[in-house]
Amino acid sequence: METLKIKSELLQKLRCPCCMSKLRLSSDSLTCSNQQCGVAFPVVNGVCILINESDSLFSINDIIGQQNNKGKSLRKSQRVLYMQKAKKILPQLGRNLKAEKIYAKFSDILHQQKERPQVLIIGCGREKGEGLQNIQDDSSIYFVDTDITIHDRNCLVCDAHVIPFADQTFDGVIIQAVLEHVVNPFRCVEEIWRVLKKNGIIYSDTPFMQQVHEGRYDFTRFTHLGHRFLFRKFEEIESGSVLGPGCALAWAYNYFLLSFVRSKLSRNFIKIFARLTAFWLKYFDYFLIDKPGGIDAASANYFLGRKTDRIIPDREMIKQYRGAQK
Repeated sequence: METLKIKSELLQKLRCPCCMSKLRLSSDSLTCSNQQCGVAFPVVNGVCILINESDSLFSINDIIGQQNNKGKSLRKSQRVLYMQKAKKILPQLGRNLKAEKIYAKFSDILHQQKERPQVLIIGCGREKGEGLQNIQDDSSIYFVDTDITIHDRNCLVCDAHVIPFADQTFDGVIIQAVLEHVVNPFRCVEEIWRVLKKNGIIYSDTPFMQQVHEGRYDFTRFTHLGHRFLFRKFEEIESGSVLGPGCALAWAYNYFLLSFVRSKLSRNFIKIFARLTAFWLKYFDYFLIDKPGGIDAASANYFLGRKTDRIIPDREMIKQYRGAQK
């Protein structure tokens, strides 16, 4: 039997993404216990793949195929590899100015509510999100890393539109730079609300003034108030911008230059050039990020909140506008 990366206590909380029934573990799969459903979901390298293929952009075969073709994808030209290494050491166009502090607050609130909280990370990525390092080093918090592909960090593959866990499973949820990539962010937030325990904590940051950065899997942007409306069933602890107008301007400059070229090689050179010539714009964010005009022109916004049973009325919502256009 394949060893699962998710701990056994949470295995009991996993649910079929097709009908939300409990799952049974066999040698190499998880099978729905509902006889009328009975769908079997594969386990690959200890990672459970729980996707409802009839209600998702993604198919299980494609996800497994990506894993099987991993070796082929690594055989890139030396020139492309050089470009990738160069981009890693070049200055960034933006810096998340608040995530580390917000995550510390997120952790403090969780520990006030529970000694050993469980936190779901949706879209964990191959590298840790900005600011996550310190709290993920905290052994008193158990993190469940999920993504839409199989890699070293995640224990589960799932689609955020149907989170395959029982109601009220988690003490906290983190969804960083993900909601712009889902077809229906409102449905995803409803799912987050469902799997959070009473008074559970949510942290989200999502782009506003950013160009397309995941090709066909890039759908939506949110103003600060629009992002707050997305989490209208949550009580706000704090919210604001994490990437300011300086970063937004640097991104716009980068994509303006990219609009002149098409080939991958040319685009890589443009990205390097843009970083070398526009990285300094992000330093304006230290001054602008919390100003009213900065809220209106931010590159990305965040929300830290607590699950409630109250839905904020629209009239109350618009009173929370903090921009410069009074």
